[in-house]
Amino acid sequence: MTTTVPDPSQAAAPQSAREQARAEFADLLRSRRGRLTPPDVGLPAGPRRRTPGLRREEVAQLAGVSTTYYTFLEQGRDVRPSRQVLASLAQALRLSATERAHLFQLARVAPPAADEDAQAEVLAPALHAMVAHLDPYPAYVKGRRWDVLAANRAARAVFTDWMARPPEDRNLLWWTFTDPGARKVFVDWEHEAAATLARFRAAAARRPGDPEFAELIERLHQASPEVRSWWPRHDVLPVAGGVKRLHHPAVGDVTFQHVVLQVADRPEQTLVSFTSADVAEEVLAGLASGIP
Repeated sequence: MTTTVPDPSQAAAPQSAREQARAEFADLLRSRRGRLTPPDVGLPAGPRRRTPGLRREEVAQLAGVSTTYYTFLEQGRDVRPSRQVLASLAQALRLSATERAHLFQLARVAPPAADEDAQAEVLAPALHAMVAHLDPYPAYVKGRRWDVLAANRAARAVFTDWMARPPEDRNLLWWTFTDPGARKVFVDWEHEAAATLARFRAAAARRPGDPEFAELIERLHQASPEVRSWWPRHDVLPVAGGVKRLHHPAVGDVTFQHVVLQVADRPEQTLVSFTSADVAEEVLAGLASGIP
């Protein structure tokens, strides 16, 4: 009996990560094209088709690219679509926000700001209620640009009454660097301010060209000498929980432990909550009771 030894040179090479991503990208395009009908995208129904879904040339027309180019994408060829092309494909294929983000991820292209990002951020009612129920322990929700979207009475007593501030000033960076009260709240203001700026810079780097971020950064540069001094350092830090030492005139210095939780269906919104073994719950409740 003769045993044939496979020639290693003839074995299929394993896919690289990029090749695998291209294959998944192509699969996504084909599957989403297949689930659409012409009326779904405003095209005439026409005669019955042998296969379900739109034709390649129809998707290409809707996306504003050539049929050949789109065909290459569905074939997993090594072509690298731009952000504009990806956004057009997502629109043509009627992708959901999650599918759109996945499309950009597979293409290894940072997505542009979603259309909803240009609108005012909306907080889910259940999350708003959760923040309120965490009283008397401080808690707040910050948005994509670190605007404070909700804060319970304890957080407003310990930090600042966010809801009493003008809407454009309900921002953690703006309060930290421009409000003299922030320097009294943070026992080590310089450390906290520098860390906050480094974390914000990491967030801003993920949104190049976002006009709202650019506007806030420009305002901070104009208003704060520390921002003008520290920004060129290019310090960045990840968002993380930890320990903060805060001062309140009624209780003195208090060490708080805080956690940062990402909102699953709105990942650029985060819930920040604080607890402390230094001060009794009744004392915190007393502080919160002074806030309407």
